[in-house]
Amino acid sequence: MEKQTISVQELSTQLGISLPKAYELVKTPGFPVIRIGTRILIPVDAFKEWLVINSANV
Repeated sequence: MEKQTISVQELSTQLGISLPKAYELVKTPGFPVIRIGTRILIPVDAFKEWLVINSANV
């Protein structure tokens, strides 16, 4: 079974950006996150969709 969510640390690694930059990204309005207590998780499918939509704006 594939993972449905990734952590901010995994996001940082996948995008090749620093951890502080990844935390800045997850605070961006419209970025897909799930907050469970203090934990921040990123739904993989929603992230892929967000990436496609926002890469067109670059």
